[in-house]
Amino acid sequence: MRYDFCTYFDSNYLSRGLALYRSLKEHCQDFRLWVLCMDDDSYGALSGMELPGIELIALKDFEKGDDSLEQAKKGRTRIEYYFTCTPSLVLFILNSFSDVDLITYTDADLYFFADPRPLFEEMRDDSIAIIPHRFSPQNKWNLIFGMYNVGWLSFRRDKNGLKCLMRWRELCNEWCYDRVEDNKFADQKYLDNWPRDFQGVAVIENKGANLAPWNVTNYKLCTGGGKVFVNGNTLIFYHFHAFRNLFWRVYAIGLSIYKARPDKIIRDYIYKPYLGALREADKDLSEIRDKRFCARNIRIQESSSF
Repeated sequence: MRYDFCTYFDSNYLSRGLALYRSLKEHCQDFRLWVLCMDDDSYGALSGMELPGIELIALKDFEKGDDSLEQAKKGRTRIEYYFTCTPSLVLFILNSFSDVDLITYTDADLYFFADPRPLFEEMRDDSIAIIPHRFSPQNKWNLIFGMYNVGWLSFRRDKNGLKCLMRWRELCNEWCYDRVEDNKFADQKYLDNWPRDFQGVAVIENKGANLAPWNVTNYKLCTGGGKVFVNGNTLIFYHFHAFRNLFWRVYAIGLSIYKARPDKIIRDYIYKPYLGALREADKDLSEIRDKRFCARNIRIQESSSF
């Protein structure tokens, strides 16, 4: 069975987006990843790589004719506009590609360690799938940002899925800011009401989905057969929220923000593989940029010749 995913990112997140894609390619036999490129640099770089299974969407094509989204864009920061685009991207794909019956949005900083099939099996025939943050005790205060995480969301092309998706888009177009206000936060806090307001909402219970800095201390991790297990569940994907490159080869992994410390399994079996994937992606992207730079210089020289 083919799975359809979508995500968005700009040139600042290119290496993470490429790492996400490659992790899917390693663990998911048949998939498509729709990528909304939020700037020309990201679109150009990915176009030059000709990656099988990736479908690119240029920002201008995504925004074309969407007056409601254009109006919402005014007065919002770049990250707030990105948040605003989340439901619109999912709806854009369902409206544009009739062969997509189930679409899953993923944040660009997810990385897969195993086949996601168990999550779709748990979802069964439900219309919508969401995953709780599962905050550790020391991070319960983060519930002000939402019970559920936008990092993974699935929508089926049916009455319930489309009703939820269109309502979410309306709300995000009305209000989607990077602050907590009136029981709202960005595109995320709206999810709190979905199990109450819509039918067919599956709340994924598999603890191997969306392991993250804010919940990793909840679980007993162990390894075996080259896999990581989370309270007995295979680690399917980890959410590398707050992971950032400070300079050159120095990285902040973001665990301390959530009062977590990296033990051997977290360090050697989760973060080290991801760091390796990012470095490999950066290397390949540098080669693509060099080729594009050389090609551009050749064109400039040719156009300047007499």
